[in-house]
Amino acid sequence: MAKRLDLNKTVYELTQEYPELIDIMAGLGFKEVTKKPMLLSVGKIMTIPRGAKMKNIPMMDVVTTLVRQGFELSGEIPDLTSASGSEKETPAGGGAPASRTEQLKAYLKRLGDGEELEDVRADFVREFGEVEASEIMRAEQELLQEGTPLSEVQRLCDVHSALFHGATREEKIANAEKEVEASLERQKALKETGIREQEKAAQAPSAGKDYTDKNVRAARLAAVKGHPLGTLVKENEAFADLLAKFRKTRDESLLPAIRELTVHYAKKGDLLYPLLKVRYGVTGPAEVMWTVDDEIRDELGALAKESVHDEKWNSRLDAALTRAEEMVYKEQNILFPICAVNFTEEDWQGIYRDAKDYAVCFGVEPETWEDAEKQPVLQGAVSDDEVVMPGGHLTVEQLTALLNTIPMEISFVDAGNINRFFNEGPKVFKRPAAAIDREVFSCHPPKIEPMVRQIIDDFRNNRRDAVPVWMEKGGRTMLVKYMAVRDGAGKYLGTVELVQDMEFAREHFLEKQA
Repeated sequence: MAKRLDLNKTVYELTQEYPELIDIMAGLGFKEVTKKPMLLSVGKIMTIPRGAKMKNIPMMDVVTTLVRQGFELSGEIPDLTSASGSEKETPAGGGAPASRTEQLKAYLKRLGDGEELEDVRADFVREFGEVEASEIMRAEQELLQEGTPLSEVQRLCDVHSALFHGATREEKIANAEKEVEASLERQKALKETGIREQEKAAQAPSAGKDYTDKNVRAARLAAVKGHPLGTLVKENEAFADLLAKFRKTRDESLLPAIRELTVHYAKKGDLLYPLLKVRYGVTGPAEVMWTVDDEIRDELGALAKESVHDEKWNSRLDAALTRAEEMVYKEQNILFPICAVNFTEEDWQGIYRDAKDYAVCFGVEPETWEDAEKQPVLQGAVSDDEVVMPGGHLTVEQLTALLNTIPMEISFVDAGNINRFFNEGPKVFKRPAAAIDREVFSCHPPKIEPMVRQIIDDFRNNRRDAVPVWMEKGGRTMLVKYMAVRDGAGKYLGTVELVQDMEFAREHFLEKQA
């Protein structure tokens, strides 16, 4: 069932209807939505477009993200090209004339009415052959602004690609997307130098040379042993081999391996697209590819759940695999080269370190990148009231509130068996502040002390890493978990005790059994 999201409704109403919207909006920059008092007050009078205007969040980013998350939008959608979503801004180089937009809508209607794609392409080439690719892109954005579903606008990709040379459909699509970027670059150059004549625009550096440079740069990086770009390229090569084998044999036992594509897409979605968009302002190719990645992943997941593998099922599978094959081409010829010329060595080293957290896909084991391994990893420090850690930095106020918000009682004992930290708040197991800086064994009754000593001794000598203890306390199910705290080299730093009320889990599973 489609998730229909009415932008005229308040944020509160929408989050009640779709709770997952809270995390999505927070990721876009609407941080206040995660705070219940704000949601119950301001959220009941605020709409998403109004909130975007107040926080200066581009509505194009909001709409694209919501559509990518599977929502169909309705209601009043403000101007997508301005940050506030209210005031019209004319993009560099001028916007597409209204007639262009009407023509594009007419092409969509003709496709929807069943007219042959080649007939529509022929008219498109005649009408749009002499315009900038970026003009077509802006007209497509106007269609989105007017409420045309993204899935419909994406159907223009085949038509748009008819203007550009290529032996295959994917090559034409790739060339079309390259020309959009090159067109925007030419217009930017015109604006910066004050040149407005269309004839002089043709004298700008050619897109072909620009992309040749990008491809050369990408190839050089991919050739470096252990470089994350090289790993991504090898994953594509392995996927292509796997796909060829499946098409030859139709052996469905290969499908679980093919679905490892989701790991490859997750790395792109987490490590490449956001960096391109936020740090370097490259949004176009990333937005389109990210959406397609999600659609391919979701379709492969849906097909895996179906038990009847009839002709229709096989047709859907072949269509999804064809899209995945086209994405390989677009990664190699568009995404990876763009990353190669934008990302710094520091960026790539960060990607290399983060990529270690992802599962291996298609049997491609990541190799060691020596230069990255030589670079010191950010260590902890305190500077300007901030605690700086490898995973980020927080003020003391933020860190304290975070630890107090975690729904557990947290106690830390250092390597010398000294109590160093308790988080604040009401506790089932009381911990007076006076216990800080005292030996942990002094806090336990004599009959428990031997057990505590044994646990810590086992942790210190690497005999155990964790000890869970389930118990009933005050009529409630509790989990007390002791865990060894070690550094990256395995050195023992201390022991953490986590106490969690598990009554919610017990009630949940009892309800499911009822």
